[in-house]
Amino acid sequence: MRRHAAREKAFQLLFQIDLNELNPNQVLANHNETGEADSFLEKLVQGVVEHKQQIDEKISNHLENWSIQRIASVEKTILRIATYEIDYLDEIPTNVSINEAVDLAKEYGDEKSGKFVNGVLKKIIA
Repeated sequence: MRRHAAREKAFQLLFQIDLNELNPNQVLANHNETGEADSFLEKLVQGVVEHKQQIDEKISNHLENWSIQRIASVEKTILRIATYEIDYLDEIPTNVSINEAVDLAKEYGDEKSGKFVNGVLKKIIA
């Protein structure tokens, strides 16, 4: 599985986990039964779940006139994945993480999602 596809699938799984309060290990196991197992996908899902509190704090610290509770689930999930990559996966260039996040936001969010995600991530890396 290519990394873009793994990010997209991680977004879908993390969105599902967050929205329905599901067990991440069970969601990954179910995915691996029906889809292609991928170590990068598993690293993203497990990493975001494991570091969710620290990631959410970092995102919250870089929001202006917003709280993390007000951010739509789509954008919140995308920001979590990108922030995890930026903070914990040194082998991925920061600009790649941001570009991938913006692409996901444009695909799954509304017309303002890409700009919002880009703005928050630019503040995180500043």
